[in-house]
Amino acid sequence: MKHRLSLLLLLAFAAHAQTPAYDVVIRGGRVLDGRGNPWILADVAIRDGHFVKIGKFEGAGRIEIDARGKYVSPGWIDAMDQSGSVLPVNGLAENKLREGVTTAIGGEGGTPVPAEKVADYFADLEQKGISINFGSYFSETQARVAVLQYEAREPNAEELERMRAIVETAMKGGAMGMTTALIYPPSSYATTKELTEVAKAAAKYGGIYASHIRGEGREVVDAVDEAIAIGEGAGLPVEVFHLKVAYQPGWGALMRDIGKHVEQARQRGVDVAADLYVYTAGGTGLEATIPSWAHEGGKKALLERLADPEIRARLKREMKTGSPGWWNIIEAAGGWNGIVLGNARNPENAGLVGKSIADIAKEQGKDPADAAFDLVAKGQGRVMAIYHMMSEQDIETALRFPWTSIGSDAGAAVELGGGDATGLPHPRSYGNFPRVIARYVRERKVLTLEEAIRKMTSWPATRMRLEGRGSIAAGLWADAVVFDYDKIQDRATYLEPTVFPDGIESVLVNGQVVIDHGKHTGARPGKILYGPGRKPN
Repeated sequence: MKHRLSLLLLLAFAAHAQTPAYDVVIRGGRVLDGRGNPWILADVAIRDGHFVKIGKFEGAGRIEIDARGKYVSPGWIDAMDQSGSVLPVNGLAENKLREGVTTAIGGEGGTPVPAEKVADYFADLEQKGISINFGSYFSETQARVAVLQYEAREPNAEELERMRAIVETAMKGGAMGMTTALIYPPSSYATTKELTEVAKAAAKYGGIYASHIRGEGREVVDAVDEAIAIGEGAGLPVEVFHLKVAYQPGWGALMRDIGKHVEQARQRGVDVAADLYVYTAGGTGLEATIPSWAHEGGKKALLERLADPEIRARLKREMKTGSPGWWNIIEAAGGWNGIVLGNARNPENAGLVGKSIADIAKEQGKDPADAAFDLVAKGQGRVMAIYHMMSEQDIETALRFPWTSIGSDAGAAVELGGGDATGLPHPRSYGNFPRVIARYVRERKVLTLEEAIRKMTSWPATRMRLEGRGSIAAGLWADAVVFDYDKIQDRATYLEPTVFPDGIESVLVNGQVVIDHGKHTGARPGKILYGPGRKPN
């Protein structure tokens, strides 16, 4: 009996000794904490979704990741994402994860549901499961359309109160704040006063005001000032989406002016910052080339106007002279040669994709404006275009501002190797984050690696009030990227925009391996990141 008891104790001890101490251990990597500090050589232990130890320690992991010769970073945060309508359909977000993104903040155009459904939308994502962490803003335009439809007028006092109530409902449902996209009707119809008043509803619940500002060309400094004024007047932080100068005569000068204005605002206590993507071409709908007033009443009204020769003639004149409330994106691109058709949304015109509007017009024997009007009119959905309008110099200047973070302005792909829900074939969907390191750290030496990682991790986490994220430290959520600095490379181009990057070996979300040697594991450990005003049912 004594020998039997001893044998049982020995077996129990052996079983205990073989039980892994940790869920995951990342071994021997150059660990970047995300806060701008130099790397340290260390092991990283993860248990129950959190980092628990960094250094040298006893104990094995159920999963061991060999990171010798590699860098270990906190998971990368996409401060300006477009995945809101995709994740309910496909929660794997593989293109985001394979470029190192573990957290995405969406909502430039708002949530894909009305305010009263925001809580249900997030609950549905939690129930289905998603592979990345996700939060979203709610758009002022959603509130405006609910009250005013597509009318180009100011709301009266009663309508303004209804709009504020809608934003409050969204904030209680978990939205992170209020957005605008002020170059697009009907958002462009909103005045600074209206936006300030409605933003007070988001401020009441600790939200952020984030904006695709009213103009990104010659008027960009004034547009940034307007965003600052809205935040200052409403009493909430301001985020300028996809910071850029889309105006060749202003390259090299206007971005520096923006920096001065932001710094002055910060010095007087306004919490303002910005994000950017690292490409010299942007992308949006081709209808953005049409002055704003023509959109009043919605798509049907626009098409009716485009069918009227007299209205077309007026629109062409205004493309040269300007039009109140409209940002001239044609001028920003340096003319129709700088605007390339990205998605025709019509099989009849599919062969024109990849050609400039100027070349399409020449082929068809049309004025370029007429060619654009016809493409928009025939589109079975939103016709998309690439606009070549920014400079490398301004990207580098913006990256050096300490208050900029990185945002892709792109979403998760619906299908593996495909585009996102915007329908825009832009390489930022697959390459934006690796490109920061490959081009602006390793090749051009604009940033140190430590600073680039800070901009993609601890800074946006701090900026967005993402508790427990953005750094590698004991007790924080274990979002992590293991990458090879020498091999990391964006491979997506304007001609082939859906090519996955190289050099990212492992990605973990909340302590679970989601990307293993460049392959998605199928895991869905992502969490919903709720705004501070959430009122659980």
